[in-house]
Amino acid sequence: MGGELQFLDIILFALVAAFLVLRLRSVLGRRDGHQAQPHDPFKPPRERDADDEKVVRLPDRSDRLPERREPEAEPAFSEGSPLESGITQIRVADPDFDPDEFLSGSRIAFEMVLSAFAAGDTQSLRPLLSPEVFKNFAETIRERERAGETLETNLVGIRRAEIVEAYMAGRTAHITVRFVSEQISVVRDQNDEIVEGDPEQVTEVTDTWTFARDTRSRDPNWTLVATGSPD
Repeated sequence: MGGELQFLDIILFALVAAFLVLRLRSVLGRRDGHQAQPHDPFKPPRERDADDEKVVRLPDRSDRLPERREPEAEPAFSEGSPLESGITQIRVADPDFDPDEFLSGSRIAFEMVLSAFAAGDTQSLRPLLSPEVFKNFAETIRERERAGETLETNLVGIRRAEIVEAYMAGRTAHITVRFVSEQISVVRDQNDEIVEGDPEQVTEVTDTWTFARDTRSRDPNWTLVATGSPD
């Protein structure tokens, strides 16, 4: 009797095991050798074959291009000239003064002043100009507003900027820069009609601006103290 019970238990366990195996296979599926391999994020990418290359390489033309020669540098100031003497005086008063850096800054100032003046933005003009120059600019802006006119100035580019004068007046350094620029300038009335200028015409304009700075001041900025144009 006991042997028959053990035999029945073995059959029962076998049936349960078979049921579990069938259940797992229905849930997980079977591998038949066609499943995609799992992606390994640390595996280096396959080297591309020549046929896979999609980039069209341009031929090397270096042997056909002429060698580019850089222009020889010319001295910025003539030796022994009044301009060189003035630059030297400014450097003595301010050892950190660099003419090239000054010219770069003057170009930026030129563009800022032109833009603010055309827009009638006196708030932006005030810190860039001396009191006297600011007064003249502000009065011109007020006259334009009273006439109901607007000024449109488009600075196409600065063709040349060069220092033409430099000197010390006490402890104040003065530098005059000649700007040669290309501009489009138009004045319109209150009806948007053109009263001066041509929006399609680029004009070459030459200006001479003088900047000043107290060399004893910690403020590195220069102020526009005079403007003019050649006769």
